[in-house]
Amino acid sequence: MKKIITTLTLMAITLMAHAQFEQNKWYFNASVTDMNFTYSGSEKFRMGIQATVGTFLFDNIALVLNGEGIYRKQGERSAAFGVGGRYYFSQNGIFLGTGIKFKHYEYHHNDKFKTRDKFNDGLWSFEAGYAFFLSRTVTIEPSVYYDLSFKDQDYSKVGFKLGFGLYF
Repeated sequence: MKKIITTLTLMAITLMAHAQFEQNKWYFNASVTDMNFTYSGSEKFRMGIQATVGTFLFDNIALVLNGEGIYRKQGERSAAFGVGGRYYFSQNGIFLGTGIKFKHYEYHHNDKFKTRDKFNDGLWSFEAGYAFFLSRTVTIEPSVYYDLSFKDQDYSKVGFKLGFGLYF
């Protein structure tokens, strides 16, 4: 009996997921990103927030626009804006995405002398995640990403983000 209930539940989730990845549907996601799961005296706090909006141009293929802001207590700030695409595997909610971003960095090196560096960078972003449907339109979306810097390999990074999506 447990196997039958589990199978029916998985089939229902799959059907709900497929209905949301259809052409002309809209998507909105708010994510917490750039989370640093360690603590040290030098870094103390780091967190980012990202917002993504998109539309499905075809079944399972979405065009997305995103923006993000990152703050670190020590004085690093950055903001990014980008465009990309996502492909959803409708059978299970897994998605793959790619896109380009323009990112502005600002670093404060020394509070006493108020020294800071500012620069801009282009990034090629890759993402893989899972859209876990809580209801017909609401998801929790954990994902991993890699941002490849065009300026310097030292600014490329791998990260984890946790998002909350709406499909309508």
